[in-house]
Amino acid sequence: MTQATSHIRSGKVELPVARDFAHWIEGRWVSGEGDAFARENPASGQVVGRYRVATPDEVNAAVASAKAAFDSGRWSDLSGENRAVVLERTAQTILMRVEELAAYEMAESGKPLKQARVEIERSAALWSYAATQARSINGSSFAALGKGLTAMTIKEPIGVAAIITPWNFPFLIISQKLPFALAAGCTCVVKPSELTPATTLMLGEILEASGMPAGVVNIIAGHGNPTGDTLIKHPDVEVVSFTGSTRVGKHAMKAGADRVAKVALELGGKNPHIVFADADLENALDAVLHGAFANAGQSCNCGSRLLVDRRIADSFVHNLVEASKKIPVGDPLDDETLVGPIINAAQYERIMGLIAAGKQEGATLELGGTGRTINSGRYIEPTIFTNVTANMKIAQEEIFGPVLSVITFDTPQEAIAIANETAYGLSAGVWTKDISVAIQAARGIKAGTIWINTYLDGPAELPFGGYKESGLGREVGLAGVEDFMEIKTIQIRDAGYAPKWIGPRIVRGGE
Repeated sequence: MTQATSHIRSGKVELPVARDFAHWIEGRWVSGEGDAFARENPASGQVVGRYRVATPDEVNAAVASAKAAFDSGRWSDLSGENRAVVLERTAQTILMRVEELAAYEMAESGKPLKQARVEIERSAALWSYAATQARSINGSSFAALGKGLTAMTIKEPIGVAAIITPWNFPFLIISQKLPFALAAGCTCVVKPSELTPATTLMLGEILEASGMPAGVVNIIAGHGNPTGDTLIKHPDVEVVSFTGSTRVGKHAMKAGADRVAKVALELGGKNPHIVFADADLENALDAVLHGAFANAGQSCNCGSRLLVDRRIADSFVHNLVEASKKIPVGDPLDDETLVGPIINAAQYERIMGLIAAGKQEGATLELGGTGRTINSGRYIEPTIFTNVTANMKIAQEEIFGPVLSVITFDTPQEAIAIANETAYGLSAGVWTKDISVAIQAARGIKAGTIWINTYLDGPAELPFGGYKESGLGREVGLAGVEDFMEIKTIQIRDAGYAPKWIGPRIVRGGE
């Protein structure tokens, strides 16, 4: 293993030195035997990390380590207070390594460095909040069940959790899952995307330094097949928590169904951003830009559909186009950059294909639609289509790129109907000063998160997840630990109670 860190010089962060990574199993680095692969910086082509694909035997070893740790009780038997101490230490250790983690996050994903820093800092806040959850797990008691009968429910960790994360927000998304699974008392096997595995693997070192017992968290590199498939189908995995595409999420759900394992999914989105005529248009404009083009549109929460009141559509779209022309696109190391490169060639070609489809279906290309190469990086200019109808491909498919489709509406009811006219239901933004209209939209839109006069806020206290094909279950917030727990009912009769099955009949619940 080679250890490399980023370097700070006059506010400029150098690209991290390429690092050789192993798997993190049983609290130590374990060299892999699978096929070698490397991750290159999408902006420069420079190698960032070298990895090995975890073989089925190595996946089995990681799961066996997690199961042994769970069965031993070395983590699940700890008090919530003691688990909270380790989780809070992890948060603080992450903050001590922000620059290093942000450098690797930027180098593998291509996102602007300052955005990567914010992501790491926000991730630390999630670990800190999860520490409070470790001490807040509770059940219920029942005292009105009749003389002599008392009952309670308790929540117990489900067992070994398999956690699979995507490439677009690697450290943030693992931090939306792993600390909550740990707060619940589960042990875990984590597989990050093969495109951005570095910072998740580095988390193994951070956890060890924070006092995490060996075997509680195991992290393996690899592709969906064989690594991911072997993991989600493993008989000792009790719950699968997956974030990624709806297509792969459905595959994970089927794999879980085959052995009746719990599956939690955070999947795609085709999120509407609705602007009414009475809105604070200056703030709405900035939020629409941020929602559509942050992370080059490579976000499940991307506000890729702008639904704008027809009365203001012409002026609002004109201002939107003019503002979009000023968005800095380029080198992620430049602190002025807001849009970096597309993650890889396959995603670049898919985005360009959907832009072409928009033109063919009759939408008007107001801005962008073109790609350019800087060094070896593939970039797509912020792209805006008008005259879009709700049935067009660019209004229905998750593009995962910097492409915004503008649709006009006349009434709140029409806006709500258009917002719901996709297979997805992850999030939505609503801009209006009319509280009754805002509540009507919030109640009517079928999505897990509704932002009113804001967009992309995400306090750790609030749950996150989707309706329809955007997923199952909720992450973060008070609900964050629920997918990683089972509820057990305990019924207690007073000593001396002697039920008679043969003899005078006593009516009890369930008979």
